Amino acid sequence: MNASPGRIAAAALAPPLGVYLARGGDGAFLIACGLTVLGFVPGMVYALWTVLDGRRLLPA
Repeated sequence: MNASPGRIAAAALAPPLGVYLARGGDGAFLIACGLTVLGFVPGMVYALWTVLDGRRLLPA
């Protein structure tokens, strides 16, 4: 697992922020924003999945 504790905490508390820190402002960020607007739990699950996925596009 390459996710830092800060990114995991950001994904749990503010899902779009966690995705933005892990992947940047791409499509995953927009999906996280949309899911968070629909409901906090779906946004949080998606953000944690995205952060913990391991396919990092941005350097640590």
